Amino acid sequence: MGCVKLLHTSDWHIGRTFHGADLLAEQEAVLGHLADLVVAESVDVVLVSGDIYDRAVPSAEAVRVATTALGRLRDAGAKLVMTPGNHDSAPRLGAFAEFAAAGGLYLRATIDGIAEPVLLPDEHGDVALYGIPYLEPEPARHALGVPEARGHTGVLTEAMRRIREDLAARPSGTRSVVLAHAFVTGGEPTESERTIAVGGVEQVPGSVFDGVDYVALGHLHGPQTLAEHLRYSGSPLAYSFSETRQRKSVWLVDLDADGLAEVRRHELPVPRHLAMLRGELAELLEDPEHDELTEHFLSFTVTDRVRPIDAMRKLRERFPYAVHMDWQPEGGHDGAALKYAEAVRGRSDVEITRSFLEDCRGSEPSESEERLVLAALGAAGREREV
Repeated sequence: MGCVKLLHTSDWHIGRTFHGADLLAEQEAVLGHLADLVVAESVDVVLVSGDIYDRAVPSAEAVRVATTALGRLRDAGAKLVMTPGNHDSAPRLGAFAEFAAAGGLYLRATIDGIAEPVLLPDEHGDVALYGIPYLEPEPARHALGVPEARGHTGVLTEAMRRIREDLAARPSGTRSVVLAHAFVTGGEPTESERTIAVGGVEQVPGSVFDGVDYVALGHLHGPQTLAEHLRYSGSPLAYSFSETRQRKSVWLVDLDADGLAEVRRHELPVPRHLAMLRGELAELLEDPEHDELTEHFLSFTVTDRVRPIDAMRKLRERFPYAVHMDWQPEGGHDGAALKYAEAVRGRSDVEITRSFLEDCRGSEPSESEERLVLAALGAAGREREV
């Protein structure tokens, strides 16, 4: 028997930068791979569960990359169903939804359209594809007509009630898929998601989505399986160094006559890898073992006891994709808590300043630095006898 084949992706964040580095070329490359995958796997529908763009008003270049990616997916033979995430502007994303549908791009960006599925017929009947746009709880509870609803759980519960009601009115055996952009309990966040907390609660229980064959989640950037039918695809690229060890991927979902038949993970190519290095500046600049990392996005922790001058410029001379640096001197302050009153009691301004420098970098000020400290305190009229 034949199957309907879906490709589940999300969180493209087109237009996002990585510590200031432009990612449009990397985004275009990995999204182009999705079109190749559509051809190789004979995918019928691509599901994009929110955060297509990184900001509500994307740049012209970001729009170009998105348009190119969507055009390639369509030309590869797939229909597309998309919903906005918390980074997108739902009105902008869904502006020409009726016209886009004629070309196979189905935008589900309005609350009114939550229970209006995209219907995909096959030999077994229909697959109903429902899209829930990101719901900001306060305005959404009024728009949904449930002012008593509280938080993300309340508005998503109402959205799913409407979907189940529509599904119940359809022929027996209609299979169902829901796209949603939410933080479901049990998911593991990274450092690159924007919080959607409202009143301190952003998570919703997975049981909210019971009653459908597959739920294509967006928002969290790591690929995750919360239940066989409840999954995050994650972002196609890493957007923070907390994602260095993640293997970015998409889900390939097969629906047969009985519903969910199989879900397979497909790992995506990595246009530019990430790495984190730690050590003294001279070692980082000279160690030949680091030669293989010159094309990686790099985060450095420099451990020299005295802060090196112009360290980032020197690192970028060897590593052109160095994007982040911390200075954590070896042997510096151990982080033990010390109240300010205890730290300064009975000490002169010069002693306090000298101690501050020593705690920060693990070494006393030099003679020239000491003279600068005395001059600065003198100019401030606060110099005391040592």
